[in-house]
Amino acid sequence: MRVRMRKLDGIRNWWKEDKRYLLLCKALLLALLPVLCCIVGSAAEGRSIGEVYLPASEWNDELFYYKQVESIVEFGFPQGYYGFNESHGLRLSFAAWSPVLVLPWIVWGILFGWNLLSPVICNIVLMTAAMFLFVWLTKLTWKQMGVLTFLFCLYTPFVRYMLSGMPEIICISHLIVFYGLAVNYQRRERAGKLVLLFVISGLLTLMRPYMLLFLLLPVYFWIRAARRKGKIWSGLLGSAVVTGAVLVCYALIKHYFGAEYFHPLFFTDWITTFFTEGFGAGVHNLFGTLYWKGRDFYAHTVQGLRTGLASGAFFAGYLVTMAVLLWQTAVDAGKLRRKRRRLLADADNVHDDMQDDMAERNALRVRLTTEAHLAFSFVGMLFALLLMYKLTEGSKHLLTFMAVGVFVVSLMETRVYKKAVILGAVFAYLYTYKALDPYDYQTPYVETARQAQVEDWRLRFDAALELATEDVPNYENVVIWVFNEQSAERETMKWQLLYALPKGFGISCCQKDYVLQNFDSLNSRYIVAQAGAEVAQRCAKAGCVVLAQDEDIVLYGRY
Repeated sequence: MRVRMRKLDGIRNWWKEDKRYLLLCKALLLALLPVLCCIVGSAAEGRSIGEVYLPASEWNDELFYYKQVESIVEFGFPQGYYGFNESHGLRLSFAAWSPVLVLPWIVWGILFGWNLLSPVICNIVLMTAAMFLFVWLTKLTWKQMGVLTFLFCLYTPFVRYMLSGMPEIICISHLIVFYGLAVNYQRRERAGKLVLLFVISGLLTLMRPYMLLFLLLPVYFWIRAARRKGKIWSGLLGSAVVTGAVLVCYALIKHYFGAEYFHPLFFTDWITTFFTEGFGAGVHNLFGTLYWKGRDFYAHTVQGLRTGLASGAFFAGYLVTMAVLLWQTAVDAGKLRRKRRRLLADADNVHDDMQDDMAERNALRVRLTTEAHLAFSFVGMLFALLLMYKLTEGSKHLLTFMAVGVFVVSLMETRVYKKAVILGAVFAYLYTYKALDPYDYQTPYVETARQAQVEDWRLRFDAALELATEDVPNYENVVIWVFNEQSAERETMKWQLLYALPKGFGISCCQKDYVLQNFDSLNSRYIVAQAGAEVAQRCAKAGCVVLAQDEDIVLYGRY
C-alpha cells in the first residue's frame, strides 16, 4: 500500500513540477485550431463542413484515391484494375501511386466506415492529433503558439486540403509529428524516440520517394550518438542498412503494385546521360536542364505574384519560406559559434550564469538542427523539382514543405518576429488576396443537381454492372474512363459521376486516342464515354450494348 502511495505521489509531483496540466491546456487549445479554421472557412462561404461533397470537385485524383480506399475497405483490394491506358500493377490492382499513401484512410474506413465525407473527417482528425502532439512534444511557449496560430490561419491550403479527398494532409500531419519528435529527442535522447523517427520518416518515404530527405535527420542523430560513444562505424552501417531497406521496400512496392502512368512520373535522364553518353554530355545535360527548367520556374513564379497563377503562387511561397529558414539558420549558427567561444573562454571561471548559458546553448542547438535540416530539405526538393518533375504537376508537392515550415518557423525565438510577419504577409497575399481560381482554391460543396445526378447513376450502375468474383482482379470489373474527350455540346465529361460506381470496380483512365486506336483489342469490359462524342459514336458503330445513359454520359458493355 505504501509503495502504491509513493508511486501516486511521484506522478503528482511529476505533473506539478513540469506543469503538465498547463502543457495539456496548450495542446488542447491548439488542437482545436484545425477544426475552428475549417468551420470558419466553410461559414465564410455560407456552408458547413458536412456539406463538403467530393463529386462537386474538379480534382480528378480524388476519384482514384476515394474509390481505391472504398474497395480496399470492402474487399481487401480493388476487384478490377486501376491504371492508365489499361495499365496495371504486376500484383493486385492499385494505381500509379503507392497504396501506403492512403493507409490512414484505410484504417479509418475499417474502423468507422467509408463514405464521401470520410476522407474529410479523417483529414481533420489527423491534423488535430498532429497539432496536439506537436505542442506536447515541443512544449511551445505562449508566444510561439501565437506565431503558429497566426501562420496556420494565413496558410489557407491547410483548410483547402483538409476539406478534400487528397492525401496531402496525411503527409503533412506525419511531418508535423516528425519534427515535434525530433525536437523532443534532442532535448532528451532516448533510443525509442529515434526508432519512432525512423519509422515515421521511413513510412513517409514509402508514401512519396522525395520524403527520403526527412529520413536523413534520424540518420544524422544516429551517427552523432554513435560518434560520441566512439562507435561511429556502427551508426554509419546501421543507418545505411535502414535507409537501404526503406529504398528496397519502395522499389518493390512501385515495381509490383504500381500501374504505369501516362508518362514517366520521374525524369532520370540527368543521371542516365552520364552512363550512356559520357561525363561531358552528362554535365551539359544536367546544367542545361537546371537552366531551362529554372527559366520556366521563374516565369511561373512571376506570373503567380502578378495574377495568382496557382503553380507560380506555390513556387513563390516556397521560395520565401526557404529564404526565411536559410536566414534564421545562418543567424542561429552565428549565435551558436559566439556562445561556444564564450563558454570556452569562461571554462576556467565558474560563475552562476554558466548553467543558464549551457541551457540556452543547448536550446539554440536544437532549433538550429531543426531549421538547418528543413532548409536543406527545401533546397533538395527544389533541385528535385527542377530535375525530375513536370513543374505544374510537381508544384502541389511543395505545399507539404511549406506546411511543415509553418511549424518550424513558429519554434524560432527572436526579439521581433519579423520573419514570421513577412511569411504571413506573403501567405495572405498569395493564398487569400490572389487566390481567385476556383479550381485550385474553392472547396467543393454539395449542389442539388450534381447530388441528384450522382444518386441517379448509383442506381443505374447497380442495375447494369455485375461484379465478377472469380480470378480477381480482372478486366471484367474495369470501367474505362475516357479522360480527355470533348463533345460539341460539352467541354469535358462529367467524370465525377464515376463516384457512383459499385464498390470493387476498377477504373482505367484512358486517353481518347488510345481507346480509338486500340478499340478492337481493349481488355476492359465497360466504357463510360461522353454522350455524342467520338468514342460514343465508335462504340455505337461497333454494336456495343448501351447499359445506361443520360444527356451527359453513356455506359457501354463491350462483351
